[in-house]
Amino acid sequence: MLAGIDTHKDTLAVAVIDDAGRPVVVTEAANTEAGFDSLERLLTAHSVTRVGIEGSGNYGRGAAVHLVLTGSFEVVEVPPSLTSRERSGRPGAGKTDPVDAVAIARITAREPALPQVRLAVGQAADLRALADYRAQLVAERTALANRTHSELHGLLPGYQADIPRLTAPTFITKAQDLLAGQTSVRALLTRRRLARLAELTAEIREVADLITAAVAEVDTGLTELYGLGPIGAATILGEVADVRRYRSRHAFAAANGTAPIPASSGRTSRHRLNRSGNRTLNRVLYTMAITQIRADTEGRAYYLRKRAEGKTGREALRCLKRRLSDVVFKTLHEDLAAGRAPTAIGR
Repeated sequence: MLAGIDTHKDTLAVAVIDDAGRPVVVTEAANTEAGFDSLERLLTAHSVTRVGIEGSGNYGRGAAVHLVLTGSFEVVEVPPSLTSRERSGRPGAGKTDPVDAVAIARITAREPALPQVRLAVGQAADLRALADYRAQLVAERTALANRTHSELHGLLPGYQADIPRLTAPTFITKAQDLLAGQTSVRALLTRRRLARLAELTAEIREVADLITAAVAEVDTGLTELYGLGPIGAATILGEVADVRRYRSRHAFAAANGTAPIPASSGRTSRHRLNRSGNRTLNRVLYTMAITQIRADTEGRAYYLRKRAEGKTGREALRCLKRRLSDVVFKTLHEDLAAGRAPTAIGR
């Protein structure tokens, strides 16, 4: 038997199917510790061996951790895109929680390559929380800086010659000095924005120091790769959690979106950009690739070889990202073998 769980803030829609994909039980459990216990009893009673969860990193986090820690089930993550595709293939069924739970269960039965859920406990979860928090701060600062630039342009035309950006304390202070003496409402609000930018910049640096210290405790080999600092390493470790979730380097590349998708037809043989997968991991690999291209590295040499073969700049960059995915996968396995991998379980 297999099961699928559609997660929500208050409830868990659960479907148990047989080997032919026919629903045996479709029910609902509370998204609480008591609900997790009843869910475990239900799955055990029907001899379920594999459970698919949509949203195991969000509202399904508690249920996923509970089921994994029992040691009785293989618990895998089902992407929402697959659920939507499965549901659309059955017109007339509509969209309800039970329908989604059945769809998730059928995907769980059909797709053997689904990654195991990423547990939200232990060192890996701490690294992910830190990296996510820093990313939120950076996004907030970027949006605020853009708005502040717009206001400064109206208040101080030509200011950009002396203040090219607002992500450094020196430039923020200089902008505050230029506004000194102005009493308009816009000037007052812009000074408030500049003060908030200074706060965000200081907090981002503090969180970066926390991340650096946390990565040092793991002692990962990722930080030795060109283009990967503590922030990038923490992001990878937090998103991957346990590299054994991926059965091969090809599965890892598919999961992070660096594996190109075949788009051939007739006599035309080509691949196109893969826009699916974990975009956070993909962005780290993109930054790593760009950094290597700009320096005298093996990555740059590889990129230039691909350009010499006739590939466009974007195509060559995608090839390099795919290659770097393999390098990261290998390094994570080396960390595991050396006992340096962050713990994924532990309260």
